[in-house]
Amino acid sequence: MQHPALTDTVLMIRPAHFGFNPQTAADNKYQQPDPRAAETIAELARAEFDAFVQQLEAVGVQVVQVADTPSPVKTDAVFPNNWFSTHTDGRVILYPMLAPTRRLERRLDCIESLIQAGFRVEEVIDLSFFEESGQFLEGTGSIVMDRAAHRIYACRSERTHEVPLRYLSELLGAPYTLFQAEQELEGQRYPIYHTNVMMHIGKNLAVVALDTLPSKAEQHLLLQQLQEAGKAILPIKPKQVQAFAGNMLELASRSGDTYTVLSRTAYESLKPSQVRQLEKQSGLLIPEIPTIERLGGGSVRCMLAEIFLPRV
Repeated sequence: MQHPALTDTVLMIRPAHFGFNPQTAADNKYQQPDPRAAETIAELARAEFDAFVQQLEAVGVQVVQVADTPSPVKTDAVFPNNWFSTHTDGRVILYPMLAPTRRLERRLDCIESLIQAGFRVEEVIDLSFFEESGQFLEGTGSIVMDRAAHRIYACRSERTHEVPLRYLSELLGAPYTLFQAEQELEGQRYPIYHTNVMMHIGKNLAVVALDTLPSKAEQHLLLQQLQEAGKAILPIKPKQVQAFAGNMLELASRSGDTYTVLSRTAYESLKPSQVRQLEKQSGLLIPEIPTIERLGGGSVRCMLAEIFLPRV
């Protein structure tokens, strides 16, 4: 059962060669290398992935599962939300990616899998041409959409540029709010590489790390817009951002129940009062994905590509 802001279907890609990607580690300070053998790491990631899929399906979330292709090697294929998004009018949008290794993830056969699963695709819009001019916008990592309020939020980074953001805004007819968000790690401040690391918007609740915005004016505007959209606010701290507490996603089940998905790492970083605020909104699903988080620098939200396409 779809809500304006939620879907009951996600696409997930089972990894073939999951591992540490030096190209993305340049600006993703959450990635950590691992000395273990590549196949050992890949097996651990697949086990975490499989258990996650089982959790989703057990509560009635439909998972369209696609296998990563063995060649070319794509260490980040488990994070499909960065290269495409789907929309209720039948459009699929492909996004420009910073790392050349990640551009290999764009696969039209994944879109074909959605058609085979009973969804209607009216048009595929490819924005990857922005890569030629060094402009990037990495899907629903770079942007967080409030689909009910029809607004896009994004924080500036090497992976999120305003020119493609403005282009997307015009395509969708949705205004955007662009702001600066930073994280202090090892005594230095860095732009947060993806907006969905520090911000989540559910049906009635917004989880946001306002303290990561250096500008008080931008903090105020962001808070005001979320409140005007009718969202209750759950503030999180920068240390909780490091534990992926901002990387959540609320989903519906086929029966209409709602669940907020967050990793065990994220859940354990939250205070009891924050957990209670989440539980007032929905049930909680708490997969354990430590290998994927540690080496990939992303969490559960990054693994879930929401499917809002109309059904045939």
